[in-house]
Amino acid sequence: MTLYASFWSSQIWEASLQEPQPPYIETVFQGANNVPLFAWMAIPPGARATIIGTYGITGTLENQWFLQILGHKAYARGYAVILFDWRAHGQTAQLSPALTADGLWEGPDFIHIAHQAQQQGCPSPFWLTGYSLGGQLALWGVQSAQTMDLAITHEIGGGAVICPNLDSNRSLAYLVQHPIGRYIEQAIARNLKALAWEIHHAHPHAIDPAAIERAQTIQGFDHELVIGALGFPSVQAYYEASSPLPLLPHLQRPTLIVYAEDDPLFDPGLIIDLKRSCSQNSKLTLWLTPQGGHVGYISGLACRTANGDTDPWWAWNRILDWWDGLSPNLIQL
Repeated sequence: MTLYASFWSSQIWEASLQEPQPPYIETVFQGANNVPLFAWMAIPPGARATIIGTYGITGTLENQWFLQILGHKAYARGYAVILFDWRAHGQTAQLSPALTADGLWEGPDFIHIAHQAQQQGCPSPFWLTGYSLGGQLALWGVQSAQTMDLAITHEIGGGAVICPNLDSNRSLAYLVQHPIGRYIEQAIARNLKALAWEIHHAHPHAIDPAAIERAQTIQGFDHELVIGALGFPSVQAYYEASSPLPLLPHLQRPTLIVYAEDDPLFDPGLIIDLKRSCSQNSKLTLWLTPQGGHVGYISGLACRTANGDTDPWWAWNRILDWWDGLSPNLIQL
């Protein structure tokens, strides 16, 4: 499922949709610490709520087709849509040399975007979303809605995430020890290195090119380029602080987690902890599926017929159904 989604679905996704692309307006929001964040924004007439989303560990708005699917479908259902390049990615990286923080700053970024988007006509409630590492960022966004001192925090409805990264130390150790996972890790590391070179070219004095050369792994990227600015003594300490699994028992906004038991990127042992955390918090809804892969969830004809879907994008369809059931009523906090 993971490979199918990565290599085949990326070629056919546009033909699979009945909904047209929203009339996006390119927008720059100011995130935490005044970091500029590039976004696409579209507001339909009479919008019912607003969805703010981003993607995983690498990519840009231009090539993250799975996020674009959400934009098509959400706008057609009457949601205002904001999709953004998170820190050190895409057009945001051209605007600022600020590097990734795996949620520690990206969580507040979601809230700052919501605050400014409301001033531009986006209605509440605001729903935060992402997948893979972007799911981690969105969970930090829900947490930030409970801790930040902005009026907009009371209008953050909650979140919905697909296959979020929950514990970087455990899952990265699992990935590099897996016979196939080590090749996935190497591919991600190459993309991160390319990302760093793009930032260096846009902001030549912000990143030491020698440090980029030394960054040969995911951990190497974070060791050479990230943890120093954030004040962490080690990559392990950074991963422990930024992993969202410990947040789950404390989230107080409705949050849906869609997670596959056969996800090949994450430590399978995390499923026990995920189930325990969700069972202890009534604000969390866990849809744990036996199959689905990593951000896969491609449905066949029988599944589509059973759910009344017009396309194979099972996870986004179910998340949108979930939001439809919650958005008519503002969350009472």
